[in-house]
Amino acid sequence: MTQVDGIELKTIKAGAITMRHADLGSGPLVVFCHGWPESWYSWRHQIKAVARAGFRAVAPDMRGYGGTDKPEAIEAYTLLHIVGDIVALVNALGEKSAVIVGHDWGAPIAWHTALMRPDLCRAVVGMSVPFSPPSGIDFIAFLKERGITNFYMQYFQTPGVAEAELEQDVRNAMRRIVHTASGDFPEEGRGFARIPEGGTFLSNTADPAALPSWFTETDLAYYVGEFERAGFRGGLNWYRNLSRNAGLVAPWRGLPIRQPSLFVAGARDGVLRFPNAKAQIEAFATTLPACRGTHILEGAGHWVQRERAAEVSDILVRFLKGL
Repeated sequence: MTQVDGIELKTIKAGAITMRHADLGSGPLVVFCHGWPESWYSWRHQIKAVARAGFRAVAPDMRGYGGTDKPEAIEAYTLLHIVGDIVALVNALGEKSAVIVGHDWGAPIAWHTALMRPDLCRAVVGMSVPFSPPSGIDFIAFLKERGITNFYMQYFQTPGVAEAELEQDVRNAMRRIVHTASGDFPEEGRGFARIPEGGTFLSNTADPAALPSWFTETDLAYYVGEFERAGFRGGLNWYRNLSRNAGLVAPWRGLPIRQPSLFVAGARDGVLRFPNAKAQIEAFATTLPACRGTHILEGAGHWVQRERAAEVSDILVRFLKGL
């Protein structure tokens, strides 16, 4: 066991894989699921706040990341595998239920855990990515049908291409990704959603002159160390299962989530500009009938739990105490 920023890191056998996880506090379990390209470390502010409020906060490195196992096969990174990891983690921790919180790719994991295992997930919080009931739409095919061939998720599909670009200089890649997706990024018309002709994923990103107060050199060094050691392949494999996932979630098509729920995002988050995001949020009365709030934080970008750490922690603790 080791400690980082006063938070204990442990490893545990969770089903078919071993997961490294942060573990702090005691009380009802809250599990935090991070996104791409991140780490348990992205939740460190919320881990401390939730533990202080009387809960047990657990944040794993997700499958393919950090100190958690990284299966080689691309098809080992489907939604069903990763939801299964969270179910196995809860069980391995000796708990019968949990509140599941997810950001970025972690949000679909949280939403689908709530959808597929309502007995285990007693409440759910999604950040950045709104909930939409499974529809059977293959997003990669959807883009192609509309003549779009340069979306970043398409660029990620070919194994080895994005890995080679990002791993060439991990520090540069992380600085650019974090800055360009944040609320601090000032340049309209740039960003990594669309790859310019002849360009690469990082072509439309910018390296900041200085890091913002919410993302320090210490923070950057932690992420760089994690990805220099573990590589990017595991996280990118999540994207390589988008088409496969569309078929796997067919049994849950159209179903709402009935547990208490919450949605949080930054007003400047590029995900909110995705084609159906606005409609998905407007449909929460139907798709999340027990939703207890939608919080869109002005000025914040994609990394909302880091950019507005104290505000997000307060929102989360109020939600948890109200259950």
